[in-house]
Amino acid sequence: MDQPLQAGLYIVATPIGNLGDLSRRASAVLCGVAAVACEDTRVTGKLMHHLGVKQKLIRYDDHASDATRDHLLALASTQAVALVSDAGTPLVSDPGYKLVRAAREQGIAVTSIPGPSAPVVALSLSGLPSDRFLFAGFLPSKDKARRAVLAELGAVQTTLVFFETAPRLLTSLAAIGECLPGREVAVARELTKMFEECRSGSAQELSAHYTAHPPKGEIVLMIAPPGATEPSAEDADALLAGALRTQKPSQAAAEVARATGLDRKALYARALELK
Repeated sequence: MDQPLQAGLYIVATPIGNLGDLSRRASAVLCGVAAVACEDTRVTGKLMHHLGVKQKLIRYDDHASDATRDHLLALASTQAVALVSDAGTPLVSDPGYKLVRAAREQGIAVTSIPGPSAPVVALSLSGLPSDRFLFAGFLPSKDKARRAVLAELGAVQTTLVFFETAPRLLTSLAAIGECLPGREVAVARELTKMFEECRSGSAQELSAHYTAHPPKGEIVLMIAPPGATEPSAEDADALLAGALRTQKPSQAAAEVARATGLDRKALYARALELK
């Protein structure tokens, strides 16, 4: 860089797959800092090698101690320190916000160097409504917790965006099909790489495809908002029947209405018939 970097914390977005997406500004900052806080020194080391520099790398992830955070803050108070994730924009589903919060509280300058973000890239490819969306990180790995999250967020009038792992994709698709039937779902994977794909359809259709073609790579899983695609009468009946096992018809109708966007009064009438 023409001018040395001022002391502070620099939040630097890194490529999510294609190294060509690293901006000139991000490259200049990474080459000019005294140290880089990163999730995995091996991953970030490859990026530094690509840039042709050997910066001091400090591991900072979910398991980092308070002492590590204090050390980074002390460095950033007198020198330029970068914060990166393994891929994409830091603080999106990682622990960086604690470091940023502490830096701000201590009056340390914080600068963001924008760039790639997997949820935004996936959403732009999906064709799902993008005027409003809710990013909710990873779906829980346990079935009960996963269903609870889908039930909680399923009523929100917005596209839902999650991270998911390849081994858990089929399980999550099955839960979506049961908890939010009729919703359009999109699966984006290998973003910005040679085999990038974004496939959409019902949860059942996607499940059939990925059963026949086991996925690899990191995945962004998206679900259309309620009302974007209307579930069939059979889907609604199945949801009502399940809810009626533990709830009164009025409660079951309200729950299914929240999950599907269907008319609550019509669902209540149908619930009485099924009861």
